[in-house]
Amino acid sequence: MTRPRAVIVVTGSELVRGDRRDLNGPFLASELLRLGLEPARIVIVGDREDELAEALAEGVQADLCVVSGGLGPTHDDRTVELVARGAGVGLRLDEDLHSEIEGISRRFAERMGRPYVDFETGVSKQATIPEGALSLGLAGTAPGLVLERDGSVVVVLPGPPAELQRLWTRALATEPVQRVLARTQAPELRQLRFFGASESAVAKALADAGGDGDGVEATICARDFEIHVDLVVDAGAEQRADELTARLVAPIERYLFSRDERPVEQIVLDLCRERGLTLATAESCTGGMVAERLTSIPGASAVFVGGIVAYADEVKARELGVPADVLERHGAVSGETAAAMAEGARVRLGADVAVAVTGIAGPDGGSADKPVGLVYLHGEGPDGARSVDFVFPGDRESIRRRAAVTALHLVRRLLAQSRDAPA
Repeated sequence: MTRPRAVIVVTGSELVRGDRRDLNGPFLASELLRLGLEPARIVIVGDREDELAEALAEGVQADLCVVSGGLGPTHDDRTVELVARGAGVGLRLDEDLHSEIEGISRRFAERMGRPYVDFETGVSKQATIPEGALSLGLAGTAPGLVLERDGSVVVVLPGPPAELQRLWTRALATEPVQRVLARTQAPELRQLRFFGASESAVAKALADAGGDGDGVEATICARDFEIHVDLVVDAGAEQRADELTARLVAPIERYLFSRDERPVEQIVLDLCRERGLTLATAESCTGGMVAERLTSIPGASAVFVGGIVAYADEVKARELGVPADVLERHGAVSGETAAAMAEGARVRLGADVAVAVTGIAGPDGGSADKPVGLVYLHGEGPDGARSVDFVFPGDRESIRRRAAVTALHLVRRLLAQSRDAPA
């Protein structure tokens, strides 16, 4: 079954300049794939009229085009006008939308002590939509829209991710989008996550297993020392996917840590929760990145008690109890200091398990003995301890990210080995 094609157009000059990172494109692509469409392209385009017009004119040729951004009241918010132009339809003022947006704007003007006339032009602009478009209602003062034209459907959504995701749910329930979805069959999505294996090793294992095809599409993505393999399995290809997975995993199974979508931080929290253990962190060069990843998971408070960011030596000594002679003899970046930091976090924060990170993230501060990228990690719990050290490649941000994810995998392996699970 050929999947309907979908194109995503993400607008905003701030995205093109790199001032903000696009969150909408990946979200929409994941949603479209889950629903059985083929996300053919994500186009990020600025606010210049000619470039946006070109991107939208191409996008509206797909079976489904999803556009985000450019729905505001200012002169550079051109999405609606250019979608209408690309679809070959005119524009009309939607009186119901106008009344709703006007009410919101009048209340805002009153709170700000400004005359409503300052907002009037923008209100009319946001209430003007393509002929034949369906309104999805408002997110803020921006309406979501669905336009069907010559068998193609365009969904227009606001740029803020929370607003986009709220109106996306409404878009899926509309008749035009449902007609597109009626031509799809949602595939099965399988996910394999490896840590410690190289991308080339995983690619070789996939090739030796027979590669994708015959209803199974495989993608490999390297993310901070993790290798993610995603399998998109068409209906009827389940046995082929089972065989491919078994052959792929066999030579590199010791590196496999997940067969589902759970990130390592959630796996760590789940392992702690299963055993009734609490967890703490002690961080130097990562500056709280390990704790941030843990607390990004809902319900982390049932396990994670807290973390100490000890950057200066005096803070390591005062807050974590790292002995002065350890710092003097071995230095702040050492296995001995990492072990003392972990022990201090367990004792000072009353946790069952703790992990510590100390290193040189650069770009300065390295030496022949301790180069930039050198990181020491130590995890300990009621059943033992594990230590590792790496010289991570990359710039400062890459080194810090890789150290944080490695710290989480160190805890995962520490907890997994204590219950005889694969590490």
